[in-house]
Amino acid sequence: MKARTRQESMMDRVQLGMLLGLALVLAAASPGYAQEAASPPPNAQEMKFEHVMNIGSEGTGPGQFKYVEDFDFDIQGRLMATDAAHAYVQVFNKTTGEYITRFGGKGDDDEHLDKPEGIVTDMSDGRVFIADYNTGYVKIYDKDFKWLKTFSDYGSEPGQNIKSEFLCIYKGLLYLPEAGNHRVSVFDLDGNFKFLFGGLGTEDGQMNNPEAAKVNSKGEIIVSDLKNDRMQVFTPEGKFIRKWSKSGTAPGDMKAPAGVGIDKDDNVYVAEIGNDRVQVFDTNGKLLAHWGTEGSGDSQFDNLHGLIVDKETGWVYVADTGNNRIQVFKPVK
Repeated sequence: MKARTRQESMMDRVQLGMLLGLALVLAAASPGYAQEAASPPPNAQEMKFEHVMNIGSEGTGPGQFKYVEDFDFDIQGRLMATDAAHAYVQVFNKTTGEYITRFGGKGDDDEHLDKPEGIVTDMSDGRVFIADYNTGYVKIYDKDFKWLKTFSDYGSEPGQNIKSEFLCIYKGLLYLPEAGNHRVSVFDLDGNFKFLFGGLGTEDGQMNNPEAAKVNSKGEIIVSDLKNDRMQVFTPEGKFIRKWSKSGTAPGDMKAPAGVGIDKDDNVYVAEIGNDRVQVFDTNGKLLAHWGTEGSGDSQFDNLHGLIVDKETGWVYVADTGNNRIQVFKPVK
């Protein structure tokens, strides 16, 4: 038998190595191959949530929705939800989801609404403020849901608004984000215009279609800058403080952030229309949790909008708008 040359032996070893490598690749691709668990990503979730229940369904009857938008609790602790297409505000037991009552309804007189979106309660006296998206009106109801007053109207002049969204109250002032005017207008609680901040653009302090303005315990006004795919934080006087996030689908990135909720620790919960998920950040923008995918099952979303956190229980209420329901979640300890 002819002796193999050194060069032939080296070629044999190379070919053997290639065959072994191919075998390993094929084995790894097979269903039964056990792989070592990947290391957790650097932004591994520090908080977790589980689904509790769904409230409502599609329809025109009491407790049913066609475009649920935003929430607040009334002075008795009941959950109020704006139903934009039907022009009602519906009221539920926040623990059981049981329907209680509704008010508003379609109409052009004082007590009725056209397309209610934002809602907030003055906890000092129980008055409820509702931003009517199409008309520019902000309507005030008493704690028993009787109409009291209407202020503002449709337009771009100071004191007017276009496409008003999810509002908040802080120290006697009402902060009203305007998607149409790319700004936040500020009124006292009698409806007198005070000042505004924002304006169309991408620079710090500028906005493009702001969807929500919510306040934390420090008095910081947190704005979801929907078409700029970011969150911005302002002083109560409207001075820019900081921002976070960028456009994208990865955890921590954003695509069309809409509803905003604040928990007792000032963590910020954001409902993303574009990514069909909820993300939770600390007050400086560090990602703490995220959940949700597109769909109609539990913990899935379609065109989600408003969001609120019950500071007593930690429960999270999400407007699953495209699925015509409210999804409720609780933190897992």
